[in-house]
Amino acid sequence: MIIADDHPLVRSALRAALSPPGAVEEEGLAVLAEAENGLEAIAAVKRERPDLLLLDISMPLASGVEILPEIKRWSPATKIVVMTALNGPNLLANLVSAGVDGLFSKDADTSELVAKLPLILRGGRHVAAALVERMRGAEPLPELTQRERQTLNMIIAGKTNAEIADLMGISPKTAEKHRTSLMQKMDVRSAIELMGKALKHGLVDGKGVTD
Repeated sequence: MIIADDHPLVRSALRAALSPPGAVEEEGLAVLAEAENGLEAIAAVKRERPDLLLLDISMPLASGVEILPEIKRWSPATKIVVMTALNGPNLLANLVSAGVDGLFSKDADTSELVAKLPLILRGGRHVAAALVERMRGAEPLPELTQRERQTLNMIIAGKTNAEIADLMGISPKTAEKHRTSLMQKMDVRSAIELMGKALKHGLVDGKGVTD
């Protein structure tokens, strides 16, 4: 098992919750590695090919949403359980559509997670009841490519096309193309509108807005 979260206290709490005898020991789980950002999470999964990844959505360098395709590509057998403090209906619905095996709220205690892990490891899926209720208010949003999601986060952080191009290793013209495609899909005409819609639907958590 790998625990990926940018908060050491959260990683410690999850490790402690899953360590007591009888919790998930019968499933043969052990904490193989921890990661504090998205890039570390990808590297750890590539190296360990774990049975289970406990994944936070909001992490530095690359968010949980952004790395999901990479996790599935490098270790398709890994069960992915998302722990999130974000509860935007569209974000939650998109995570379920992306094929996560479990979805739990950080606002709840870990008892439900511990109880449902054996089911998930056997191939079942589980979404916490409170999050199911949140998803009932989801509005259809266009599917964004991984590049468009990266561009979205950088626009929210106030990056220019030149800075986006440099960070993504692409030309400014390609960065402008990603920006235009993103704004057309989101049906907005300015970065301010894009920020508002992204925050409303839980596509970003607002950390980069004030950094």
